[in-house]
Amino acid sequence: MLLASRKTLIIWVTTMATILIGFSVYRSTNNVPKAVTLITHDSFVMNKAQITDFEKKTGFTLKLVKAGDAGSLTNRLILTKSAPIADVVFGIDNTFAGRATDAGIIKGKLSPTDYGDVCFNYDKSWFTKHGIGVPTSVKDLTEPLYKNLTVVENPNTSSTGLSFLAASIDKFGTSGWQSYWKKLKANGLKVTDGWETAYYTDFSGSSGKGAYPIVLSYATSTADEIDSDGLSRTAIINDGCFRQTEFAGALTNAKNPQGAQAVIDYLLSPSFQATFPTAMYMHPYLADVVNPPTWSKNVSMATRRYGDRLNIDANRKAWLEAWSVIFE
Repeated sequence: MLLASRKTLIIWVTTMATILIGFSVYRSTNNVPKAVTLITHDSFVMNKAQITDFEKKTGFTLKLVKAGDAGSLTNRLILTKSAPIADVVFGIDNTFAGRATDAGIIKGKLSPTDYGDVCFNYDKSWFTKHGIGVPTSVKDLTEPLYKNLTVVENPNTSSTGLSFLAASIDKFGTSGWQSYWKKLKANGLKVTDGWETAYYTDFSGSSGKGAYPIVLSYATSTADEIDSDGLSRTAIINDGCFRQTEFAGALTNAKNPQGAQAVIDYLLSPSFQATFPTAMYMHPYLADVVNPPTWSKNVSMATRRYGDRLNIDANRKAWLEAWSVIFE
């Protein structure tokens, strides 16, 4: 009887241990910090309900830090590599990913989370009001008819800006892209540090009601400008577009690598992936996550993209130096 009781006790202890281990895949232990810090670009959206859900499921407390556009974010992480200011990063894209990995700031591999086509957007009502035909190519933006109408992001600090710089090099060639940018500058092009300012402050077709009816943004941005008739107030120039993919990754020397992996797994969960279209206006990376029905009427995919064949990592520095000489 005593032997049977001991066997029962052993089985019970073993079973409970198995349950607790499974339950504690992410749960903090005495050796794992309870807090995990996620650093992102300024356009990242994670609401309070999602933060609470993450914390409830994993046992970690989540702190969010925003650090400018993707270029500024990458630069900041490189400068703080020896003493990282976060555990995990979201928002480094395929134009800056090589720089991040070459600098050794990412532990392991970057995980793709979402994607979108970087394209110029225009304010349809502005062109109707002024009786001017809408531009149909990026080359049109150098014409006098469109003088002082376009705002873009600085490719040194913005992944959106660097995306179009790569697209323009592919489209106009190594012998023609600098001439194209000089023409853009002479035609009154405005350059801002990041997408948030360009789109929400300078663009006339967004909430900021700025002075520029053409902005470098995303093909999916049109879904953020739906009018009372159910149609978008904006449209894209289906030319000179670049397919951008965003990533998440654990940082080298992170204080909480276990928490970092929990964040990455949460960003790739179906429930969070489903929020990319409505919260960040990007396509979810998971193929089985469905976009909102309104996207079928208001979101166009770029029919031809540029820059995919370029070796951005090998040429980024030289391109940025040449671009900066034009705009210094």
